[in-house]
Amino acid sequence: MKHGFLDQYSDRDSFIHRLDPRTKFIISFLFILVVVLTPPDSWLVYMLYAALMAGLLLVGKLPAGYVLKRSLIIMPFVLLIALFIPFFKEGEVAGSYNMWLWQVTVTYSGLQVLVNIVIKSWLSILSLIWLTSTTKLPHLLRGLEKVRLPRVMVMILSFMYRYLFIVVDEAMRMKQARDSRNFGGGRRWQVTTIGNMIGTLFIRSYERGERVYVAMAARGFDGHIRTLNHLSFRVADAYFGIGGILVLTLISLFTFLF
Repeated sequence: MKHGFLDQYSDRDSFIHRLDPRTKFIISFLFILVVVLTPPDSWLVYMLYAALMAGLLLVGKLPAGYVLKRSLIIMPFVLLIALFIPFFKEGEVAGSYNMWLWQVTVTYSGLQVLVNIVIKSWLSILSLIWLTSTTKLPHLLRGLEKVRLPRVMVMILSFMYRYLFIVVDEAMRMKQARDSRNFGGGRRWQVTTIGNMIGTLFIRSYERGERVYVAMAARGFDGHIRTLNHLSFRVADAYFGIGGILVLTLISLFTFLF
């Protein structure tokens, strides 16, 4: 697994890439916050948020195909959770259907909630893609630590980034070893084999984590991330931060005008 999977385009040179990670994190957090708080029927406001995010992605020199593909990977999980809302939300009936022994009813208010969840989730995902694709993850973690995010959470993200690729490579080697031994048999045999692989992978990951912890503790690790690169808040960060807050505020005001 390629190590640059999470921040594949973070090494590009653009105005967005040169901003301080703290600035981009704060703007991304505020963007998600105002999107989530937007009323359900504010379609013009959603379009303005989408236009704003499209502009940020364009300035960040991120390929449209990459952004679209990455965002669509997450959407099935959102739909899996929100797909049942139209059937349980009370309101005006949009349709009634017979499914085996049950009769299910879809309401207009439920469909509206479903559409809003999809739109808000997609805009939020785009914001996170913009943040992670224009910032090297070690720098982003350093910025999260500087904005006083809980140290435990920062450390979990740091170790996830460092060892996710190792665990995936370990799983791929196990799969290759399984296939080289002519993986076949009945469905029950296949499920048993895959279950054993998952258990073995868990045990190996746990033991690797124990060894890493002992090695770090022996070297005096105190939970603080130290890097050679020092973050610097510049004039461009101030302009971008103030401008981003003003734009988000103006777009939010459309909620009360339309």
